Amino acid sequence: MGGASSTNDGKRNRRRISGYGDGSTEVVLSVDAVAEEAARLAAEAPSMERLVELAGGDPYVAIEKLHAGYGRMEILHGLNLMVGKGQSLCLIGPNGAGKSTVLHSIFGFTNITGGVIRLGERDITNLKPNEKLRHAGIAYILQDNSVFPDMTVEENLWMGGWLLNDSGEAKCRAEEVFAKYPRLAKRRKQPASVLSGGERRLLEIARALIMRPEVLLVDEPSIGLEPRFIDMVFEILDDLQHAEGKTIIMVEQNAKKGLEFADIGYVLVSGQLVKAAKGDQLLEDPDVGRLFLGG
Repeated sequence: MGGASSTNDGKRNRRRISGYGDGSTEVVLSVDAVAEEAARLAAEAPSMERLVELAGGDPYVAIEKLHAGYGRMEILHGLNLMVGKGQSLCLIGPNGAGKSTVLHSIFGFTNITGGVIRLGERDITNLKPNEKLRHAGIAYILQDNSVFPDMTVEENLWMGGWLLNDSGEAKCRAEEVFAKYPRLAKRRKQPASVLSGGERRLLEIARALIMRPEVLLVDEPSIGLEPRFIDMVFEILDDLQHAEGKTIIMVEQNAKKGLEFADIGYVLVSGQLVKAAKGDQLLEDPDVGRLFLGG
């Protein structure tokens, strides 16, 4: 967890952004203009040494020269990524930049044609998703509503342990989750359909915890949520990182909120990494502000 203490110190002084943030609409760029401007930044792509430095000098999740996509379509073109154990990393960029494809590739949902993905010293490039979850401790939290509405909250949690050999073990772990999140415990016998948007997102996160993962891949945690629930979800993720030592890699369309949360921020354009810095530094970067933060 190299660099964690200095990162935490920086977070204490970081400007707090609540809900959707306070982006300005004074500068409006077309999608094409954003893509053109962002492509210009590719000449400033960070070195591998810089990525290792941002990861505290000891990367836990490491991607090197990754080429990946779907079928014959390549989306990621030689992507590098480094994040230390217990750190958080947020990916931002224009639509179609390949942000979710990075998460899909780490979890085993894409066709990888080149490069390597490592967890610690272990090569996990070609493991299947169930192997990533069961044997590598990597959980993927989908951006879409993935709860089972007709099942109770309790039954939804049990589904998170479908890879466990003993159903009783899944139930025991569900009790641990209920102890951690009383909000869910109060609704354990109710169908998930009655939950608010924020509670459903909490259930999705909690269900992923049944397998006790070390790495959380979180796709658009704020999507479709009211501002008050966005704050709640990010507080939950902050607790998982700083109280439980989880490593978090996320994609977040609310760039301000994501960069405020994350230790490290990456900007992707056309399947390539063009900028990398501490999250609060990217918030102050004029190019990032103009292209992705609304002013």
